[in-house]
Amino acid sequence: MGMKSGYTTGTCAAIAAKAAAKMLLRQRPVVAEHIITPSGKRIETEILFARYDALSAKCAVKKNSGDDPDITNGVLVWAEVTKERYGISIDGGEGVGRVTKPGLDQPVGAAAINSVPRIMIAEAVSGVIDECGAECGARIVISIPDGAELAKKTFNPRLGIEGGISVLGTSGIVEPMSAKAITDTVAAELNVRRAAGKDYVIITPGNYGRDYARSELGIDIDAAVKCSNYIGDTMDMIAEKGFKGFVLIGHAGKLIKLAAGIMNTHSSAADGRMEVLCAHAALCGAPIALLERIERSAATDEAISALKEYGLLEPVMDRIKNRIDFYIRKRVGDSIRYAFIVFSNAHGGLCRGGDEELISRTMEEYR
Repeated sequence: MGMKSGYTTGTCAAIAAKAAAKMLLRQRPVVAEHIITPSGKRIETEILFARYDALSAKCAVKKNSGDDPDITNGVLVWAEVTKERYGISIDGGEGVGRVTKPGLDQPVGAAAINSVPRIMIAEAVSGVIDECGAECGARIVISIPDGAELAKKTFNPRLGIEGGISVLGTSGIVEPMSAKAITDTVAAELNVRRAAGKDYVIITPGNYGRDYARSELGIDIDAAVKCSNYIGDTMDMIAEKGFKGFVLIGHAGKLIKLAAGIMNTHSSAADGRMEVLCAHAALCGAPIALLERIERSAATDEAISALKEYGLLEPVMDRIKNRIDFYIRKRVGDSIRYAFIVFSNAHGGLCRGGDEELISRTMEEYR
């Protein structure tokens, strides 16, 4: 059986706003409401905590993320609609973040309600106004009371969105374990840095090397763009957005895969760590006993320890460095500068390649 999809905070906001507009203009309760999402799917859900009077109406919709492990699953997305003389305005209330840095979907100072959800909300409410034959406009305020606390678990503070979470969605539907959600977040982080005038950026798969970055490189890895497993996609975006270069810093467990041309390093997409190490160890003259030991290793650090015992770690990592360099260059071409650092928590720095001067230059910006 396939995994169940859900619907976005943007869809919830649009449904809640539509229901609130109906209650305000018709002066009767709404127990369920629907919209057609941008992807063409009809979503109908229960309307919760509805209340209205002659001037305004307010209600909530519970977010359903399906089988996606989304931290917003089950939160209440509220919409309050108030009559205005003309036009439709949309703003964020409690728990909806505010944009504080340029380069995001909305301008600085605006509520972090992205463009597509804004269109969905406006169309839903204007449709109700037309159906009711009303001659008025509407002010719509979207609130997510749990948003401020949830935002601490998201990328929002890093992106420059403060005070709450974002109201998101392009299709209106949440696909389980969506790669697009991750790459969209990476793109947003890159946009913020580009808008701030950055020409070079540090990227890293995650926080695994925080201690190494601080103690050995003297930088705060939290300032880097977290690209998760989507290293190749991130390189593409860096080039597309006009950056002059990047420094990739990552644990051997991820970056060794690049030596085989694997640019999505999630284990479900590809592994190959031990195969890469075995191949290069064999080319460096490793005995069968060592190759078998590497092949049986459960983790990269274990295999690296074995190479170290046989005195082959340096030549093997030198070969791997050259292959990583080859595949990065193949991906980004000659129009962009790059460098990379591969490390192990147990063994420290293993290799670094690309533009060495770029490493020094970029490190200075992150200290």
